[in-house]
Amino acid sequence: MTQVRGPARRTELFDALVALLLDEGFAHLTLDDLAARLRCSKRTLYALAGSKEQLVRAAVVHFFRGATEHVEAAVAADADPARQVGAYLRAVARELAPASPRFFDDVAAFPPAAEVYERNTRAAARRVQQLVDAGTASGAFRPVHAGFVGDVVSATMVRIQQRGVTASTGLDDATAYENLADLLLHGLART
Repeated sequence: MTQVRGPARRTELFDALVALLLDEGFAHLTLDDLAARLRCSKRTLYALAGSKEQLVRAAVVHFFRGATEHVEAAVAADADPARQVGAYLRAVARELAPASPRFFDDVAAFPPAAEVYERNTRAAARRVQQLVDAGTASGAFRPVHAGFVGDVVSATMVRIQQRGVTASTGLDDATAYENLADLLLHGLART
Protein backbone atom coordinates (compact mmCIF):
# COMPACT_ATOMS: atom_id res chain seq x y z
CA MET A 1 0.00 0.00 0.00
CA THR A 2 1.48 3.36 -0.98
CA GLN A 3 -0.92 5.77 0.66
CA VAL A 4 -3.27 6.04 3.58
CA ARG A 5 -6.80 5.51 2.31
CA GLY A 6 -9.49 6.86 4.53
CA PRO A 7 -9.93 7.34 8.25
CA ALA A 8 -10.31 3.62 8.99
CA ARG A 9 -6.92 2.79 7.44
CA ARG A 10 -5.34 5.76 9.21
CA THR A 11 -6.71 4.56 12.56
CA GLU A 12 -5.61 1.00 11.81
CA LEU A 13 -2.06 2.16 11.08
CA PHE A 14 -1.90 4.34 14.18
CA ASP A 15 -3.26 1.50 16.33
CA ALA A 16 -0.58 -0.85 14.97
CA LEU A 17 2.10 1.81 15.37
CA VAL A 18 1.06 2.48 18.97
CA ALA A 19 1.12 -1.23 19.78
CA LEU A 20 4.62 -1.51 18.32
CA LEU A 21 5.94 1.56 20.14
CA LEU A 22 4.38 0.54 23.46
CA ASP A 23 6.03 -2.84 23.18
CA GLU A 24 9.48 -1.85 21.93
CA GLY A 25 9.95 1.87 22.37
CA PHE A 26 10.95 3.95 19.39
CA ALA A 27 14.37 5.56 19.72
CA HIS A 28 16.12 2.62 18.05
CA LEU A 29 13.63 2.27 15.18
CA THR A 30 14.08 3.95 11.80
CA LEU A 31 11.30 4.80 9.35
CA ASP A 32 12.46 1.80 7.30
CA ASP A 33 12.05 -0.41 10.41
CA LEU A 34 8.59 1.02 11.08
CA ALA A 35 7.45 0.55 7.49
CA ALA A 36 8.68 -3.05 7.45
CA ARG A 37 7.10 -3.87 10.80
CA LEU A 38 3.78 -2.23 9.86
CA ARG A 39 3.88 -3.82 6.40
CA CYS A 40 3.48 -0.56 4.58
CA SER A 41 5.65 1.77 2.57
CA LYS A 42 7.60 4.73 3.89
CA ARG A 43 5.36 6.82 1.64
CA THR A 44 2.37 5.59 3.65
CA LEU A 45 4.10 6.67 6.85
CA TYR A 46 4.91 10.06 5.33
CA ALA A 47 1.20 10.42 4.57
CA LEU A 48 0.62 10.15 8.33
CA ALA A 49 3.40 12.55 9.33
CA GLY A 50 6.29 14.36 7.68
CA SER A 51 9.10 12.76 9.72
CA LYS A 52 9.81 9.99 12.20
CA GLU A 53 9.71 12.55 15.00
CA GLN A 54 6.29 13.84 13.92
CA LEU A 55 5.06 10.27 13.48
CA VAL A 56 6.15 9.31 16.99
CA ARG A 57 4.51 12.39 18.47
CA ALA A 58 1.29 11.69 16.53
CA ALA A 59 1.33 8.08 17.76
CA VAL A 60 1.77 9.21 21.37
CA VAL A 61 -1.14 11.64 20.93
CA HIS A 62 -3.21 8.79 19.44
CA PHE A 63 -2.35 6.56 22.40
CA PHE A 64 -3.34 9.14 25.01
CA ARG A 65 -6.52 10.11 23.16
CA GLY A 66 -7.69 6.48 23.20
CA ALA A 67 -6.56 6.02 26.81
CA THR A 68 -8.52 9.10 27.89
CA GLU A 69 -11.67 7.77 26.22
CA HIS A 70 -11.30 4.42 28.00
CA VAL A 71 -10.57 6.04 31.37
CA GLU A 72 -13.58 8.35 31.15
CA ALA A 73 -15.79 5.39 30.17
CA ALA A 74 -14.63 3.60 33.33
CA VAL A 75 -15.57 6.63 35.45
CA ALA A 76 -18.95 7.00 33.75
CA ALA A 77 -19.72 3.34 34.41
CA ASP A 78 -19.84 3.96 38.18
CA ALA A 79 -22.13 6.64 39.58
CA ASP A 80 -20.71 6.42 43.12
CA PRO A 81 -18.36 9.40 43.65
CA ALA A 82 -16.31 7.43 46.17
CA ARG A 83 -15.57 4.72 43.61
CA GLN A 84 -15.04 7.06 40.66
CA VAL A 85 -11.64 8.24 41.89
CA GLY A 86 -10.43 4.66 42.19
CA ALA A 87 -12.04 3.77 38.86
CA TYR A 88 -10.20 6.67 37.25
CA LEU A 89 -6.74 5.87 38.60
CA ARG A 90 -7.11 2.12 38.07
CA ALA A 91 -8.23 2.74 34.49
CA VAL A 92 -5.14 4.91 33.97
CA ALA A 93 -3.07 2.01 35.30
CA ARG A 94 -4.78 -0.42 32.89
CA GLU A 95 -4.14 1.88 29.94
CA LEU A 96 -0.47 2.28 30.83
CA ALA A 97 0.09 -1.40 31.61
CA PRO A 98 0.92 -2.47 28.02
CA ALA A 99 3.68 0.13 27.75
CA SER A 100 7.19 -1.21 28.18
CA PRO A 101 9.84 0.52 30.27
CA ARG A 102 11.69 1.21 27.03
CA PHE A 103 8.66 3.11 25.70
CA PHE A 104 8.50 5.28 28.82
CA ASP A 105 12.26 5.87 28.74
CA ASP A 106 12.05 6.87 25.07
CA VAL A 107 9.11 9.19 25.76
CA ALA A 108 11.00 10.84 28.62
CA ALA A 109 14.06 11.36 26.39
CA PHE A 110 12.10 12.76 23.42
CA PRO A 111 10.77 16.27 24.25
CA PRO A 112 7.82 16.29 21.82
CA ALA A 113 6.50 13.00 23.26
CA ALA A 114 7.37 13.99 26.83
CA GLU A 115 5.31 17.16 26.36
CA VAL A 116 2.29 15.10 25.28
CA TYR A 117 2.63 12.82 28.32
CA GLU A 118 3.10 15.84 30.60
CA ARG A 119 0.01 17.59 29.18
CA ASN A 120 -2.05 14.44 29.71
CA THR A 121 -0.67 14.07 33.23
CA ARG A 122 -1.75 17.63 34.09
CA ALA A 123 -5.23 16.97 32.66
CA ALA A 124 -5.47 13.73 34.64
CA ALA A 125 -4.48 15.49 37.86
CA ARG A 126 -7.18 18.14 37.25
CA ARG A 127 -9.71 15.37 36.62
CA VAL A 128 -8.79 13.59 39.86
CA GLN A 129 -9.23 16.88 41.73
CA GLN A 130 -12.70 17.29 40.17
CA LEU A 131 -13.62 13.77 41.26
CA VAL A 132 -12.33 14.43 44.79
CA ASP A 133 -14.33 17.69 44.89
CA ALA A 134 -17.48 15.82 43.81
CA GLY A 135 -16.87 13.03 46.31
CA THR A 136 -16.30 15.49 49.15
CA ALA A 137 -19.37 17.57 48.23
CA SER A 138 -21.55 14.45 48.13
CA GLY A 139 -20.30 13.27 51.53
CA ALA A 140 -18.71 10.17 50.03
CA PHE A 141 -15.31 11.33 51.31
CA ARG A 142 -14.34 12.87 54.59
CA PRO A 143 -13.91 16.65 54.39
CA VAL A 144 -10.55 17.39 52.81
CA HIS A 145 -8.95 20.33 51.09
CA ALA A 146 -9.46 19.17 47.49
CA GLY A 147 -6.89 21.65 46.21
CA PHE A 148 -4.24 20.12 48.45
CA VAL A 149 -5.25 16.59 47.43
CA GLY A 150 -5.12 17.67 43.80
CA ASP A 151 -1.68 19.19 44.26
CA VAL A 152 -0.30 16.04 45.91
CA VAL A 153 -1.84 13.85 43.21
CA SER A 154 -0.48 16.15 40.50
CA ALA A 155 3.03 16.10 41.98
CA THR A 156 2.94 12.31 42.21
CA MET A 157 1.63 11.94 38.67
CA VAL A 158 4.37 14.23 37.37
CA ARG A 159 6.99 12.17 39.22
CA ILE A 160 5.52 9.03 37.64
CA GLN A 161 5.57 10.65 34.19
CA GLN A 162 9.13 11.93 34.61
CA ARG A 163 10.34 8.45 35.66
CA GLY A 164 11.16 9.60 39.21
CA VAL A 165 8.92 7.01 40.85
CA THR A 166 10.40 4.22 38.75
CA ALA A 167 13.92 5.37 39.63
CA SER A 168 13.26 5.57 43.38
CA THR A 169 10.91 2.61 43.87
CA GLY A 170 11.32 0.34 40.85
CA LEU A 171 7.57 0.51 40.18
CA ASP A 172 6.44 0.78 36.57
CA ASP A 173 3.98 3.55 35.74
CA ALA A 174 0.89 1.33 35.79
CA THR A 175 1.75 -0.15 39.20
CA ALA A 176 2.52 3.31 40.54
CA TYR A 177 -0.97 4.47 39.52
CA GLU A 178 -2.50 1.41 41.23
CA ASN A 179 -0.64 2.31 44.42
CA LEU A 180 -1.65 5.96 44.12
CA ALA A 181 -5.30 4.88 43.83
CA ASP A 182 -5.03 2.75 46.98
CA LEU A 183 -3.27 5.48 48.95
CA LEU A 184 -5.71 8.17 47.87
CA LEU A 185 -8.85 6.14 48.49
CA HIS A 186 -7.73 5.07 51.98
CA GLY A 187 -6.78 8.66 52.78
CA LEU A 188 -10.18 9.98 51.67
CA ALA A 189 -12.30 7.26 53.25
CA ARG A 190 -14.69 8.14 56.01
CA THR A 191 -13.68 6.41 59.23
